Amino acid sequence: MRHSNRWMIAVIIIIIALQLAACGQPPTSSAGKGVGGDSTEPAKLEPLGGTGLNRVILSAEAAKRLGIQTALVHDMRVQGKMREVVPYAAMIYDLHGETWVYTNPSPLTFVRDRISVDYIDGDLVVLSAGPPSGTAVVTVGVPELYGTEFEGGLQP
Repeated sequence: MRHSNRWMIAVIIIIIALQLAACGQPPTSSAGKGVGGDSTEPAKLEPLGGTGLNRVILSAEAAKRLGIQTALVHDMRVQGKMREVVPYAAMIYDLHGETWVYTNPSPLTFVRDRISVDYIDGDLVVLSAGPPSGTAVVTVGVPELYGTEFEGGLQP
């Protein structure tokens, strides 16, 4: 009986060691095609000159998984004045308290754009500066885009 317990312990130790060794291995496959159709990468970053900003380009599958949705910056009469507004869900704060939105200049392409907030009225952000009316801004998937831009990618 005592001899079989040693074998069981040895087998358990080997199994645990194999599992721990596998944890450090990169994934061997991905669920779908990535950016460009032949890559397994769900996102690609392109620096925008000396701005410190990046263009985030998602694969169609990544955008679908994130459930990306957009709305337009639009003019609206607020307290008797025409003002540019965006949905509150479009706004994100950076680590320094600056406010941003992600614009969607072309399909699957997203660029962070600084905004200046005059005030927030319910689920609307009234802008004092930002992208012009008619610009598409992301309302669902904003934190994921931000994480992708700064952490270098989405997990497949």
